[in-house]
Amino acid sequence: METGFSLGSNLGGRLRSLSQAKTLILMDSKVKFIDQSSAYETEPVDVKEEYQEYKFLNSVLIVESPYTAAEWLPKIKKIERTLHRVRTEDRNAPRPIDIDLLFCGDELVDSDLLQVPHPRWAERRFVLEPLAEVRGGFVMPGAQGSVRKILAQLPSNDDVRLFSDQW
Repeated sequence: METGFSLGSNLGGRLRSLSQAKTLILMDSKVKFIDQSSAYETEPVDVKEEYQEYKFLNSVLIVESPYTAAEWLPKIKKIERTLHRVRTEDRNAPRPIDIDLLFCGDELVDSDLLQVPHPRWAERRFVLEPLAEVRGGFVMPGAQGSVRKILAQLPSNDDVRLFSDQW
């Protein structure tokens, strides 16, 4: 099934971290690359003042695989650990990689450990801009409109800037 990931990094070699996460996701022989967005530089959201200088690079990766959302979760956590993500009590602290499962086919999951689609995808320009680049007409499970339509409804700002079309 088609699966979409939001990849983010605001610590260390940010573009390299996005590329390494993509490589590790695609190392699984059952996972097929479908598409990827450009990388966008974005202002950090919901972070402490001392973290405001740590700008993110964000992108979207689309793959095809037989895995369910629940099967992806431990794979994502392992990749984050491999790339030196350390989870702390401050969930918005700077990190070398952040991998969010945006969607997994038409699955709707709402558990303590996992929510799919990602619960805040429609509120975040740093998710919607790259997602619209590769899946603008896509309607997320449970959504009321396409990715492009939802993006158009957000207030415009300059907090999301094209950084690189290759990573």
